[in-house]
Amino acid sequence: MSETPPKTLQYRCDGPEDAPVLILGPSLGTTWHMWDRQITDLARRWQVFRFDLPGHGGAPAHPAASVAELADRLLATLDGLGIQYFGYAGCSIGGAIGVELALRHPHRVASLALVAASPRFGTADEFRQRGVIVRTNGLDPMARSAPERWFTHGFAAAQPAIVEWAVQMVRTTDPGCYIAACEALAAFDVRGELGHVGVPTLVLVGSEDQVTGPAEARTLVAGIPDARLALVPGASHLAPVEQPGAVTDLLVHHFSTAWQTASDSPTGLTAIPAAPIAPALSAAVAPDGEIAPASPAQPEAVQPGRPDPYVAGMKVRREVLGDAHVDRATAAADDFTGDFQELITRYAWGEVWTREGLDRRTRSVVTLTALVAGGHLEELAFHTRAALRNGLTPAEIKEVLIHAAVYCGVPAANSAFRVAHAVIQEETNPEG
Repeated sequence: MSETPPKTLQYRCDGPEDAPVLILGPSLGTTWHMWDRQITDLARRWQVFRFDLPGHGGAPAHPAASVAELADRLLATLDGLGIQYFGYAGCSIGGAIGVELALRHPHRVASLALVAASPRFGTADEFRQRGVIVRTNGLDPMARSAPERWFTHGFAAAQPAIVEWAVQMVRTTDPGCYIAACEALAAFDVRGELGHVGVPTLVLVGSEDQVTGPAEARTLVAGIPDARLALVPGASHLAPVEQPGAVTDLLVHHFSTAWQTASDSPTGLTAIPAAPIAPALSAAVAPDGEIAPASPAQPEAVQPGRPDPYVAGMKVRREVLGDAHVDRATAAADDFTGDFQELITRYAWGEVWTREGLDRRTRSVVTLTALVAGGHLEELAFHTRAALRNGLTPAEIKEVLIHAAVYCGVPAANSAFRVAHAVIQEETNPEG
């Protein structure tokens, strides 16, 4: 185990020190213990390196702002140990880290396995909403709903001890780090880059996964040139926990037979692959087959001069107001209103909200106050949602409205309280 500086990760190693390194990445809300039932078999052939996400499993609570930052922290940890070349298997956000490594640092990755992963995890709105709920109610709602997201109903009913273990993993996670991971997943989208993943890849998914299911798995296989799909029956999101034998067999087979050696690597790094073995796989868990890769995306031409603020404005507008709201506004635009939608995207969001002088929390405070003063209650509703996304708590929004009551008038604040209260109730209800 490790002591963890802020820019590295808490880790554990099992297996022979002179064996090739195989890294196992966890899912959001779990610890490295989610891989416990794979270790006995994997550690016979590889030095197995497991890590915890920031604030998970007792790891120091140093939130990471993006999947790329998590990948960088992992590489910094490996560099400190002298590990340059490795196989990588990751579940959910752990899989996102694996894709990031294969795209940005392909010379480091010998082989890749993506478990319950996706090139884009749901929608940005869904994960930012999860952050709002945790910021308001703590992690208890996420802990209570974890079993239904992670396991099939039959497994959860038959294994109450494992269910309780899963719930406690979430409850003991640092809320700030959990929220940061949600934000990282909200921003993660590599659908256009999958054709550039150049390492042998196994895409493994539980047949009953309702979080990142077979459809997302097939998108990965369709986009990654050298990828195979394995469907695990009777498993949901945490397939390594629910069907450990099947998952272990698939990982052993993949990393034993699809390990890119030093001669295939442009860096000349040395790596000794594990001796090829082919464990018996039941027909039920054998790979489904191969799907032809998508054509690599062509880079867009770079335009000279100052970047158009519309592009940055649309990005910020979506991050602050949510995809659903922006999609409704742009879909409703016509010849009469379209120019106005373009104007506010380019100038309000692209020129003002992108300025570095104020952070988004502060801009939300200013915006709420201005909307109260102007009596713009419809806009106040969706900017209350935006304030929650930008990190304001309901208690802080209450203080903004009380302060506004003194300077903008009690009747205006009274109406604002009614609107904001309804929005907060809707947005912070864990069942919503």
